[in-house]
Parts: sequence; C-alpha cells; structure tokens
Amino acid sequence: MRVLFFTTDCAHLALRSLRVVGLGLLLVLLQACATTMPSTATDPRDPLENLNRKVTGFNDVVDAAVLKPVAQTYAQVVPGVVRTGVRNFFGNLGDVWSLANNAAQFKFKAAGDTALRIGMNTFLGMGGLFDIATDFGIQKHKSDFGLTLGHWGVPQGPYLVLPLLGPATVRDAAALPVDIQGDLSRQAASAPKRDATLALRLTDTREGLLKIVDAVKEASLDPYTFTRDAYLQKRRNDLYDGNPPMERNGDESEDDLGR
Repeated sequence: MRVLFFTTDCAHLALRSLRVVGLGLLLVLLQACATTMPSTATDPRDPLENLNRKVTGFNDVVDAAVLKPVAQTYAQVVPGVVRTGVRNFFGNLGDVWSLANNAAQFKFKAAGDTALRIGMNTFLGMGGLFDIATDFGIQKHKSDFGLTLGHWGVPQGPYLVLPLLGPATVRDAAALPVDIQGDLSRQAASAPKRDATLALRLTDTREGLLKIVDAVKEASLDPYTFTRDAYLQKRRNDLYDGNPPMERNGDESEDDLGR
C-alpha cells in the first residue's frame, strides 16, 4: 500500500500542476482564437480543425511533461494485481452512471445487465475490486449523458478537442458538467479526498493508454486525424449500440451529424 500511496501523491502533485497550467490556458486559447485563420479543414465534421490542432499540441506537451511520466511510474512501482483492482473499482462506480443513462434511453436490457453487474461486483467482488460479472459473461454497457442527448435527437455538432480532456464533440462537451455530477468518484465529502480520487483515476486511465497512444503516434502519419476519426467512429457505434446505419458517400450522413 505504501507504493500506491506514493504514486497517488505523485498523481496529486500532477493534478495540482495541471491546475496551475490551466490558469495560463485561457490566454493560449484566446490567442489561438484571435490568430486562427479561416479553416481549411476538408472534413465537414471538423470545421474547427485549426484550433483543435493547437489544443492537441498543448495537450501533448502537458501529457509528455506530467501525465505520461506519472503513469509510467505508476505502472512500474504498483503491482499489476493492484492496478487491476483500482481499474475494476472505478469501472464499478462508472457502471452506476451508465445504469442511469441506459435507463434514460429506455435501453432496459442494457440497464438490467448493468444493474446486475453493479450488484455482483459490489457484493461479491469486494466493493468492485474484482470484476465478477465479466467472469460470468454479463456484458458491460457503458453510457453517458452525451449519448443520452444523442439518443433523443440532440445534434452531435462539430468535433472538438478540449484542453486537458482531449477529443469530444459540441454535444459531449455540453454534457460534460452533467457527467461530472453523475460521477460517483467525484462525490467524496472533502476536497482533498476528491482530488486524490481524481488524481488516481486520471493516472489509472493514462496508464491504460500508454501502449495505445505510443502505437498511434508511431504508426500514424497524422495522429490527430487518426484520433479524430477513431473517436467519432466509436461514439457513432456507441450511439447505435454497435449497429450504425450505413454511411453515404463514405462520410457521415446529415442524420449522423444531427444525432
């Protein structure tokens, strides 16, 4: 546990550093907005590509300076079984918000599976440290408020890259405050506990992406385009439960942009 506490302290310091960095970010964005030339983007889903690329560059700098080193330390010093338990724990908390959104979308099969997952993992999996439900073949149905808005016809809007948070759309960005309120890991009574929990979750998420991010940057001629297309495709698949309608002319249809 000492190792985990040490890594959590590192993550907590990283979170504080990100907040300091965030104070200067408004100036960066204002300057970017002021100097961005008319968009030359060729993808209609990404009319803000010039600005998005600037934000992506900023995120990459922060990641290289803070997030990635902390995640690498976490992976090196924390045993794999402990990291798995942490990931399972946060996944179980996330299932509660997924349950609410699946129910709001009238996806009762998904909501039932999710409720069963929560019950099994909470009571049989030691508070979610063990993913018993997956071992029994109960499918995970991740959802969020952005998908709920999309289910009920709220337009997706343009692709966005959010500072420190990464890929999104206008709809997902608008849903973010609600998703934050529905995130049980952010509901600790005291600010220090909330910060420590957020730091650990952020570190766990980044550690899980270490190999993927490096592979994308090494294999892609343009990591920005690859990430954008992969994100939009995944959100589209999630919105339609893995069975999206056929695309027209190889691009998103107007209906897809609307949903």
